[in-house]
Order: sequence, then structure tokens, then C-alpha cells
Amino acid sequence: MRCAGYNNVDLDAAYEAFNIARVPDYSAHAVAEHAIALMMALNRKIYKAYNRTRDTNFSLDTLLGFDMYGKTAGVIGMGKIGKCLVNILNGFGMNVLVYDKFKDYDFVKNHDIQYVELNELYSRSDIISLYCPLTPESKYIINKASIKLMKTGVMIINTSRGELINTKDLIRALKRKKVGFAGLDVYEEESEYFFEDFSNSMVNDDVLARLLTFLNVLITSHQAFFTEEVLHNIAEITLNNIIDFYEDKFLQNEICYQCEEKDRICPKDRGERCF
Repeated sequence: MRCAGYNNVDLDAAYEAFNIARVPDYSAHAVAEHAIALMMALNRKIYKAYNRTRDTNFSLDTLLGFDMYGKTAGVIGMGKIGKCLVNILNGFGMNVLVYDKFKDYDFVKNHDIQYVELNELYSRSDIISLYCPLTPESKYIINKASIKLMKTGVMIINTSRGELINTKDLIRALKRKKVGFAGLDVYEEESEYFFEDFSNSMVNDDVLARLLTFLNVLITSHQAFFTEEVLHNIAEITLNNIIDFYEDKFLQNEICYQCEEKDRICPKDRGERCF
């Protein structure tokens, strides 16, 4: 696989049939930086200002933003991408709350962040950004109940997996102005549309079409990873995975079924969980 996520793999069918290797870390910086781009564009209405000035409209009406400094950001998932984002948010002078099942206290010591439970993160954050894998536990982690706990006008950013958000619940919250902004690089049913050109046809997905009508929603087509450095890293790691397989070497980037399913120490002599 030439990607990090593997929720599209049937692990039951694959187990003991063949090896699955992935690219777990091609560039955490690229995805974190794209998330910041979504935050800033939504906050400062950059897309709206661009379209206006192209039409020689230099009015500031409805372009009011807010200082990121001093606001509270909630980061769900503290893997490599989440940690890169924390570094950037610290640079903005934001208060950073984080949630992860597996806590890295050494990282906390060197960064101005605080581990909290999900409900506290929901209720205290001005901006919530998602960086967790898609699992049965994390599916629809943003839903009607969790949105109810959030501040009115909260900004939600998702550059991780589309199904972390119940899109219909998000739309209802946008209509009620409970959610003030949404920046999405992923979407539940994106496989039908993302990476394709529908400019001369139409989008038949009513949910996606409704999302596109909101002026406070910014959607990009799964491009957070799309930098020169990332494409180079993906190619290099993928080729190394293939070489290691054919040379019968240890597959460092193999997805371990037992480790994934049993949530225990990996049985393949790794000494730790493999994801």
C-alpha cells in the first residue's frame, strides 16, 4: 500500500494469506501544515476575500476573523501528525488540549499541552482537529452528542479520515450555527468523487452537495499529503517494502493483524505494537 491508512483492507481475509505493508510516515509536516492552512483560510475568510478582490470588490464586510493567540485548540490523536500540529499551535500561542488512548508524557514535558478526556476537550476547545485512525471505536467520534458538548461557533478540522465525522450531524450543527466553521480534506463517501473532475457534470451525493453550499465550510479533495517531499517519500518507502519482501527481510512497515485486533504486544518480535 502507498498510504498510511488501511481501513479499506479486509484484515480477516488477508490474515495468513499474504503480507500487507504500508507507508506509515511519509510526512507528518505536510498534513499538519494543510490543517493550519484550512484553519487560517476559514478564520480570516481568505477564499472569500480572494474571490471578492478578483471582482474588484475591496469591501471588508463579513470578513471579520479572530486572533488565534490565546484561543484553545483540541487535538484528537497524538501520533506524528498530531505532534507536528501541536508544535505549530504552540507557535501561535494557543492553549492546546490533547486526547489519545496512548499517552506520551515525555512529549508533554517539552511542550505546553495538557492531556484531557474527550468530553473536556469538546467543551473547552475553540478549534478541534482530528488525527486518529478510523476504528470501530473512533468512527463518528464527531456526532450529535459530541457536538452538543462543544462551544457555539466551534471550528472543526478533519485531515484524517472522513468517517470520523457523522456528516449529517455536522450539517445539522452548521445550519443551527452550533458549528461555526468546518475544514474538511476528507469525506465519508469521498471515493466516489475525490481525485475526479465533475466540473462538467453534477454531484449526485446530496450530503456532499449540501456541504458545498455553506460559506463557512472549506473542502479540499484529500490533498493534505500532496507535496513534492511526500511523493518522493512514498515512492522510496514503497520500493523498500517491496525489496525487503523479496529479499525475505523483516517487514518493518507490515500491518500485523494480531497486534491490530488484540491490542497487545506484537507477536512478530517487534517488542511493541506495530502502529
